[in-house]
Amino acid sequence: MDNLLLADKKARKDKLKQPGVIEFDKNREDNFALLHEMLKNKTYKTSDYTTFTIFEPKERLVFRLPYFPDRIAHHAVMNILEDKFVATFTADTYSCIKGKGIHAALFSLRKALKNKEATQYCLKMDIRKFYPSINHDTLKALLRRKFKDNDLMSFLDEIIDSADGLPIGNYLSQYLANFYLTYFDHWLKEVIGVKYYFRYADDIVILESDKSKLHQLLSDIRIYLKDNLALDVKANYQIFPVEARGIDFVGYVSRHGYTRLRKTIKQNYARMMASNRNTKSIASYNGWLQHGNCKRLKEKLTKELV
Repeated sequence: MDNLLLADKKARKDKLKQPGVIEFDKNREDNFALLHEMLKNKTYKTSDYTTFTIFEPKERLVFRLPYFPDRIAHHAVMNILEDKFVATFTADTYSCIKGKGIHAALFSLRKALKNKEATQYCLKMDIRKFYPSINHDTLKALLRRKFKDNDLMSFLDEIIDSADGLPIGNYLSQYLANFYLTYFDHWLKEVIGVKYYFRYADDIVILESDKSKLHQLLSDIRIYLKDNLALDVKANYQIFPVEARGIDFVGYVSRHGYTRLRKTIKQNYARMMASNRNTKSIASYNGWLQHGNCKRLKEKLTKELV
């Protein structure tokens, strides 16, 4: 029960006015008792999903579950499993991990680019329809390599089987997606010996001194992903000289020695400044700017506010 109380505290953060939270609080003690019994007696079933579409940064179908019992239940299991998941990740994965994220990925990439000779070429790729393509049987088998508790696995199986692939929007999905690729990460780092490797969700960047090595590595990656994870590399992969094109990754375009903001983010910032100039939005964009070589851009976009 203590875990459920903590899960509720985390799940409701910044959401106190949402209808699901308000409805839950009308019968708070009874609802906690009911969820506790469902989990103990293994009668918990995932509720029906609702869906909506987002269009930024790209069009995606997002799934949503009710606050009670599902979002509390997801937070409760992650209170126990988060540290165990993170302990399996390599240092080269950055999405949805406390203390990491976009800017940690950027800083690691920039550090690697200081070794100019060893980072002449880049392989940039992602996985075709990553979340919808995650195979349930494969995911369950990978989880059973890590977790031996049958009650836990029964609970996770129920959530995994509640939708095709992994539904974008589920709190648990982001951790399961990272875990799905973690043994791939270890294979690249420890078996293949890739030194400069960066993964944010399914966006992958690998740096090398030799272009031919990246072409061979791409071939090996395709085989591994297909045979072990039932995944395919997206057709828009690129192998290119870093200086000629720059590495478009986590919102920035990085070359040896300097980093610029991605063009679409600059455009969105300019549009916002030309219209409503929302204070919180300005602060958010300024946060992006301060991590790149963007002094002139900031001066240009903010000069009218001075």
